[in-house]
Amino acid sequence: MYFQVVVDNGIFSITIASPEGAITGINFNGIDNILNDHNKNTDRGYWDVNWRDPSKNSKDNLDKLAGRQLDIIVNNENIVELSFKRPWTFPQEEDHVSLNIDKRFVVLRGSSGFYSYGIFERLKGWPDLDLYQGRIVFKLQDKLFRYMAVSDERQRIMPTFEDREKGVPLEYPEAVLLTHPSNSLLQGEVDDKYQYSTENKDNRVHGWICSDPPVGFWMITPSNEFRNGGPVKQDLTSHAGPVTLSMFFSTHYAGIDLGMKFRDGEPWKKVFGPVFVYLNSVPAEDDPVSLWVDAKEEMLMQTESWPYNFLNSSDFPRAHQRGLVTGRLLVHDVKLAYAKDAFVGLASPGTPGSWQEESKGYQFWTRTDEGGYFNIKNVRPGFYHLYAWVPGYIGDYMYHSIIYVFQGSKIRMGVLVHKPPRNGHTIWEIGVPDRTAAEFYVPEPNPTLMNQLYASQRTESFRQYGLWDRYTDLYPDQDLVYTVGVSDYASDWFFAHVNRNVGNKTYIPTTWTVLFDLEDVVTGNYTIQLALASATGAEVQVKFNDGRGAYPLFTTGLIGRDNAIARHGIHGLYWLYSINVLHSQLLAGRNAMYITQSRGSSPFKGVMYDYIRLEKPPY
Repeated sequence: MYFQVVVDNGIFSITIASPEGAITGINFNGIDNILNDHNKNTDRGYWDVNWRDPSKNSKDNLDKLAGRQLDIIVNNENIVELSFKRPWTFPQEEDHVSLNIDKRFVVLRGSSGFYSYGIFERLKGWPDLDLYQGRIVFKLQDKLFRYMAVSDERQRIMPTFEDREKGVPLEYPEAVLLTHPSNSLLQGEVDDKYQYSTENKDNRVHGWICSDPPVGFWMITPSNEFRNGGPVKQDLTSHAGPVTLSMFFSTHYAGIDLGMKFRDGEPWKKVFGPVFVYLNSVPAEDDPVSLWVDAKEEMLMQTESWPYNFLNSSDFPRAHQRGLVTGRLLVHDVKLAYAKDAFVGLASPGTPGSWQEESKGYQFWTRTDEGGYFNIKNVRPGFYHLYAWVPGYIGDYMYHSIIYVFQGSKIRMGVLVHKPPRNGHTIWEIGVPDRTAAEFYVPEPNPTLMNQLYASQRTESFRQYGLWDRYTDLYPDQDLVYTVGVSDYASDWFFAHVNRNVGNKTYIPTTWTVLFDLEDVVTGNYTIQLALASATGAEVQVKFNDGRGAYPLFTTGLIGRDNAIARHGIHGLYWLYSINVLHSQLLAGRNAMYITQSRGSSPFKGVMYDYIRLEKPPY
């Protein structure tokens, strides 16, 4: 027998299957159900996780986390909070992820939307587990919601699921060439959900607009503390379907190393969310796109209200139960300077830069002001390392001692100094050390494989499909040659070091050459600082002056699984290598540095460079 719970605050109503905890209906502003009621009850609004049992070497499993028990936590005239729980019992639960699940939904009086959060827990002694992705999914009425907004610049009319089904799949199933769309304006465009990914720090509000009646459906994320991978990790937002996601953790743009691996009975508990699903409307005579402006204002109000004071769970600390960490960051690279606009954060104890592959704990990040001062607010009690990195400088900073934040604490760190890796003065450099390849040359896409949204947006043009094959169009026979002092990295350095397409879907490695002049060569070790913004199944080899047949001076070995080239990212994970170059390998006069990405066979294997610098021997 099918049971459901309906919560109605006079502005909207939400229908939830009980005890499963799947949202089956949202009634708002004359729309009986915003969600796609042609789908099954379990396929409209739901939580899910991707997981694997490492003891069985099994494939990924998808678990929609169907609850078994409904608890009414609060039910009064001001607030309703519902809990849909599923305890895990060993060993009867082999088909379910080994977690205790508690999904919560909260509706407030006078609020045009609802909150959802989840509490995931493993007890000591439970089986080994690999956990790769956790999210909330909403699938909306496709005949109503056709206009999607992810940012001020990234919003457009979108294809439907049926449009994609009628299209031609490209190199991977997420990318489709639209050949028979219901809207003729979309004819010949490429649709790919990864073209709408966003960094965590910017992934605060996104969603859909219905024009008749003018109604908006928005996913608002007021805090990133529960997301994985740090502030610049990229993830999905909304995409054709119409679908809206709240991505709590995933391996996107990072690889499986960002997955959570639980071994030897490791216990764990984490609260994901709350996120706020916001519903808005305007009069019929108003421009429906104004709903986006209103959604942004609502996002700011929700952010200012964080951490919420109305949740009824001891696992979610309120403002007075949290701590504050303040300080000042300077950077010493040749000379001392303020670390302006630096990213400073607290994350689980680890090693410098380990936060970008961390998922189990919470992370709290901020940016420094012009004087290098920072305030990290609303920190959950716990043990952390303080991490930082500074745009314009290479390397990672980590404070040497573990920081214990307790309830109500105010920790003053004083003045901290980041000393970026450097062995000598700069001879030449290529790029800007900002952990992206955005400053390099991004080509025009193949005109038959375009997304028109990005046709006039140069800062977002890297999101176009198929740019990996444009390298072959530009360099069909000879690879890239860059001459220091003559070439311009904005026009002469391809944004991704990819393989060459020689036909029949055969891809071979490529070698780039950097030519540079030295007036003289002094005794000692020179240094190449090689910073990568992304790597996927790649191996970078470096040689100097001795021809391409010699053994490389340096190799990264096989690195990277972030897949940023295929998924239209301008960066993935950050890698930094300091390479010693003996003075005997350099010449007075013209020199050549050969950089080979030696792993072929795929269009998606390759790297993106962040920054390359040649340094003199130590001063």
